[in-house]
Amino acid sequence: VGFEPGSSALVKDLVKEGSVEKLKKCFGTRMEFGTAGLRAPMGPGTSCMNDLTIIQTTQGFCCYLEHCFSDLQDRGVVIGFDARAHTASGGSSKRFATLAAAVFISRGVPVYLFSDITPTPFVPFTIVHLGLCAGIMVTASHNPKEDNGYKVYWENGAQIIPPHDKGISTTIEENLEPWPQSWDADGAIQSPLLKDPYQDAHKAYFAAIQKHCLHRDVNKKSEVKIVHTSVHGVGHSFVQAAFEAFDLHPPFAVQEQKDPDPEFPTVKYPNPEEGEGVLTLSFALADKEGAAIILANDPDADRLAVAEKQKGGQWTVFSGNELGALLGWWMFQCWKQNGEGDPKDVYMLASTVSSKILRAIALKEGFHFEETLTGFKWMGNRAKDLLEQGKKVLFAFEEAIGYMCSPAVLDKDGVSAAAIVGEMTSYLSTKKITLSQQLKAIYEEYGYHITKNSYFICHDQDTIHRLFERLRNYTGPSTYPTECGGVVVLAVRDLTTGYDSTQPDKKAILPTSKSSQMITFTFANGGVATMRTSGTEPKIKYYTELCAAPGNSDVTHLKAELDNLVDAIIEDFFQPKKNNLQPRPE
Repeated sequence: VGFEPGSSALVKDLVKEGSVEKLKKCFGTRMEFGTAGLRAPMGPGTSCMNDLTIIQTTQGFCCYLEHCFSDLQDRGVVIGFDARAHTASGGSSKRFATLAAAVFISRGVPVYLFSDITPTPFVPFTIVHLGLCAGIMVTASHNPKEDNGYKVYWENGAQIIPPHDKGISTTIEENLEPWPQSWDADGAIQSPLLKDPYQDAHKAYFAAIQKHCLHRDVNKKSEVKIVHTSVHGVGHSFVQAAFEAFDLHPPFAVQEQKDPDPEFPTVKYPNPEEGEGVLTLSFALADKEGAAIILANDPDADRLAVAEKQKGGQWTVFSGNELGALLGWWMFQCWKQNGEGDPKDVYMLASTVSSKILRAIALKEGFHFEETLTGFKWMGNRAKDLLEQGKKVLFAFEEAIGYMCSPAVLDKDGVSAAAIVGEMTSYLSTKKITLSQQLKAIYEEYGYHITKNSYFICHDQDTIHRLFERLRNYTGPSTYPTECGGVVVLAVRDLTTGYDSTQPDKKAILPTSKSSQMITFTFANGGVATMRTSGTEPKIKYYTELCAAPGNSDVTHLKAELDNLVDAIIEDFFQPKKNNLQPRPE
């Protein structure tokens, strides 16, 4: 069932009620272990996160690591957790983390188990800092409160990529029967193999991110007032410590949201990407304190949203792409100021569905820009490859408000990003420049990049398959659209089939995956559009951008041009009426 105190009671209630569908949902399938690990509701059954499924998953992961590392018993693993908890079943992130530790300890593997909640980036940081074989973070990030997750990192400090996911999945299936000691959480806590890395990691992390603090004097004198919310998650004390490490004045904390609370009582969804609803209390506090900047972390503090008060009193919430432009520009300015080496050795990365603004900056400034597949696992692993070749990786980002500003963490990190935005804002304010003005200056210099992203909801896999197959056989077998809304299609890249019209052999360079749909169209007017399915939700997403040349600053005209292109893509490619697609809820 699950074995937390409330699990069997929940199942008995379902049996008593005769809730066959709910029982099927709990026991009918097993959670699939993928590159993102696990994410599912907490509760009884094989499809949910509970004591038993955590033990089974960890036994499989442990066996896989034993197979990959002959020195696993010398080096060990790190385990962290957020503040999630499920009253009905009794499951919680801390409980799951302790059980995972018990599994490794039963096999003689040293475990560095954090004694308290930490941000997700602390796990990849600790792997590299202590030279460990792997790491686990028990978190469901910004998901609804019922959910939890199990995120896995490799020895290089990046999230796992194929073929590790398949390898771990197979060994989980081979080790479903719990080993006798796997339940012994109490014994594990007493074991000499259990260590607490909290103090060491805390000290080392804040020392590492200070390499990116270049304007300490400005920070000390700064008059900028900043509000911070951790949205009932783990971020509060860590962002306060990051500001202190940068000699910035402490941000005003949103009192109602600063302490961890697994119920997330003040928000509908604990996701700062949802923008204004999550920030209502922050706006109120900022108005009261006279602050013009708001920083918001998601509950596991690996992502960051930023808002700025405009002259007229209204607030602008920056998109992930706009913040990517600002941070990319800033990281390059800081690198130039340090006067280190040749821009030819400098790299920035972004995922293929994120803005191409870094490409425009790279072209003009002479450094390298590379695209990776969607997800920080790809950027983290690529960054590691480049660092091993002696290159300098300054910055990586994805449009879903994820930023990697320091190679000390090869994953998105909302704590270091918060301090760096604090310093950037303080520096710009000495020049009487706001973030919005600086963003405009970046677009004026490197070319406007206007983006429009959204999605349709579709629960029917056959419809999704039909929609994408139609695009692959548009005017005949294996032909893609050549125009849309009167705009010529210059190039097509299909990462489901591995086709890329721009390559001499027509084969895509980026890895392909037959299990997910993803097609990118490049248009003659500077437009780029990607259509893809979501790995975790019943959505078909689209990401569109109009990349204008420097000097073309008629934003109203550019926005209208992108709007027209998006309307045509929806009408011609998505066909929402015919395919019965639900638009994104307002």
